[in-house]
Amino acid sequence: MKKLLILTVLCFTACTSAQINQAIGDANKILNTEKPLTTAEVGDGLKEALENGISKGADLTSQLDGYFKNPEIKIPFPPDVKKVEDKLRQIGLGNEVDRFVMTLNRGAEDAAKEAKPIFIAAIRQMTIEDAWGILKGQPDAATQYLKRTTTAQLKEKFKPVVQNSLNKVNATKYYGDIVNNYNKIPFIEKVNPDLNEYATDMAIQGLFTMIAKEELNIRKDPVARTTELLKRVFGSQK
Repeated sequence: MKKLLILTVLCFTACTSAQINQAIGDANKILNTEKPLTTAEVGDGLKEALENGISKGADLTSQLDGYFKNPEIKIPFPPDVKKVEDKLRQIGLGNEVDRFVMTLNRGAEDAAKEAKPIFIAAIRQMTIEDAWGILKGQPDAATQYLKRTTTAQLKEKFKPVVQNSLNKVNATKYYGDIVNNYNKIPFIEKVNPDLNEYATDMAIQGLFTMIAKEELNIRKDPVARTTELLKRVFGSQK
C-alpha cells in the first residue's frame, strides 16, 4: 500500500501547487481515519494524477513555439533531402528554407492539440498491474506504456491534422516551391519526399520526448517534503 501511495504522490508532483496541496490534504484526512485506502481508491488517484501530470508534456508541445523554439524537439528540414537545403542556401534562398522550417513546426504544434484526449483515454484504461510495472520499471516506463498503447492511434489522428495544419500555414506550398526551385537546378537528381509522413513522425517523436522529460521530472524531483505525510511516504523508499 505504501508503494502505491508513493507512486500517487510522485505523479502529483507534475500538478500545480494548489492541486498538490489539495491532494495532500485529502490524503491526510483519509490517513487519519480508521478506514484504510483501497486499491481502487489508490488506482483512481493515480490515474487522475497521471492525467494532470502527463498532459503537461502534451500542453508544452501544442502551444506557440512549443516545437519551433524548443531545440530538443524542433523539426528540422527533412534530413533525407538535406542536400536540397544546402544547395538552396548556397544560391541565396536561405530565407525560404527558414520560413519553411518555421511553418513545419507550426503544423506540428497545431496537431499536438489532438494528443491529450488520446493519452487520457490510455491512462484511464491503465490497470493496477500497469501501475506497478511503471513504478518498478525504467525512468521512462510511463512513457513507454503510452508509446505502446497510443502510437498507432496518435499517428492515425495526427496525419490528417498535420496535413491540414501544413496547408493552413502554407508549409506545403513553401515546400513545393523549395523542391521546385531545387529541381530546376541543372544536373541534379530530382527529389519529392513525403512531407506529411515526415512531419507526422517527427511531431509524435517530439511529443514523446517531452512526455519522457516530464516523467523524469516526476521521478527525480519530487515536491519539497514540507509535510509529515511527504516525509513518511518518501522516507519509506529508503
